[in-house]
Amino acid sequence: MPYPSGTRARATLCALLALVCVSCSTPASRTASGAPHYVIDPSWPKPLPDRWVLGGLGGVCVDRNDHVFILNRQDVADGDLNGGRLAPSIIELDAAGGVVNSWGDHKVMDARLHSCHEDAEGNMWVAAAPSGVVQKYSHDGARLLLQIGVRGTLDTADGSEKGRPLNSAGARFTSPSSIFVDRSNGDVYVSDGESPGQNKRVAVFDKSGTFLRQWLLPHMQSVHCLSMSRAGEVYVCNRTGSRVEVYDKMGKLLRTMAVPWTPVTPPAEGKLKETGGSAVAIDFSPDVEQKWIYVMNQNNAQMEVFERVSGKHLASFGRPGTFVGEFNQAHGIAVDSQGRVYVSENRGRRVMRFVLQ
Repeated sequence: MPYPSGTRARATLCALLALVCVSCSTPASRTASGAPHYVIDPSWPKPLPDRWVLGGLGGVCVDRNDHVFILNRQDVADGDLNGGRLAPSIIELDAAGGVVNSWGDHKVMDARLHSCHEDAEGNMWVAAAPSGVVQKYSHDGARLLLQIGVRGTLDTADGSEKGRPLNSAGARFTSPSSIFVDRSNGDVYVSDGESPGQNKRVAVFDKSGTFLRQWLLPHMQSVHCLSMSRAGEVYVCNRTGSRVEVYDKMGKLLRTMAVPWTPVTPPAEGKLKETGGSAVAIDFSPDVEQKWIYVMNQNNAQMEVFERVSGKHLASFGRPGTFVGEFNQAHGIAVDSQGRVYVSENRGRRVMRFVLQ
């Protein structure tokens, strides 16, 4: 068919522009309604180079350039390395999904990586559980700049993973799960106690690693994640308690945000069964007010979106499965400057990107 010309060409162009305008109006109507709608970006990331094979992904974080860092625990499945090569521990992807850097030395870094964070100076902080340490690296991973704690020596009665937790007021950990560096003064906040039977606290250190204070959380089975809002509030995941708890910087509880869940298929005995908890990982939207908070709900295998201040539930996305856009033990989340949401899976061994529609 020949291309239309004259009046027909103008009519065709107007029709196309009308379709574009309808498409562009969707985010505005979504924002006005207060309920964000996310869809999977199937083009991201690009295939990994050199036949790299991933193990479980313990965490994910985003830097100021919207580069995405994934934490590869390297616990690959049997037989995977017959057809591939073990991927590095930390892999940096650009916004297009291509690998731009990779690093990690197990002589100094524990294998069971759990979370990462970029501070105001561009340094990368890494926590591994139960390593007993948090570490600060140069952005490219070439230099270890600071380590808090002693690797392999845990804050327990006998120093071992199975020992009685002590919650010591000092630079020792049992299982550090998350890190956030205060942009205002460089203080380092660490949630310590990734699993039951470990410490249950938030510990705070100055920029040199000197212990400042802590607050204990004996009511939590697992102090699984931590972040800080621009308002200076510390958000802590009560993983199996179905809550995100909000504290001031001195540890005063300000409010709690319920993260309820219900089995899609009710259990025969009528009792709820945890499959990982409903408050596993958190991050905020990139706007100045940080209007939304994102919470990974492993029990229902979906991402929950709440109004940050009110705690009102707005939306959710995801479901159990191994197809693109579904979650197989999603464990880490991060949000970039464009509001795109990145989800890393432990059991599924993938990282995915969701975009606003």
